[in-house]
Amino acid sequence: MFTGEYRHTVDEKGRLAVPSKFRAQFDGGAFVSRWIDGCLAIHTRAGWSVLSDKLASLPITDGPSRLFARSVFAGATEVELDKQGRVLLPQYLRDDIALGTEAVVLGARDHAEIWAPAAWAEYRRAMDDPTTFAQAIQGLGI
Repeated sequence: MFTGEYRHTVDEKGRLAVPSKFRAQFDGGAFVSRWIDGCLAIHTRAGWSVLSDKLASLPITDGPSRLFARSVFAGATEVELDKQGRVLLPQYLRDDIALGTEAVVLGARDHAEIWAPAAWAEYRRAMDDPTTFAQAIQGLGI
């Protein structure tokens, strides 16, 4: 399970250090893709396979299913952690989320997410309002 929030730098080559707490889960490699809410997702190989199977089970006649699949798979790349525990983020993915030299890496249960710090701060600010937060989770049964 991926939990926590971490701040890391992105070097001039586009390498991002994966939080040490997450590294063992990505030992066999991972997939980085565009994700929901203006961030990137890092999935384990097993998690990527589960996501792929779920998307494959959706009807191809369903427009939103095709849209999501295209967005995620077209904006995905397979990555390996180097000896320092870093992954190389392609320029097109960094550009997609306006990622500069700083990144927020956070746990999101079954995957990790990479956010540009300003975008994460804005997202968090919106959810800090108790009314907004309550409305967002209404109907989840929590």
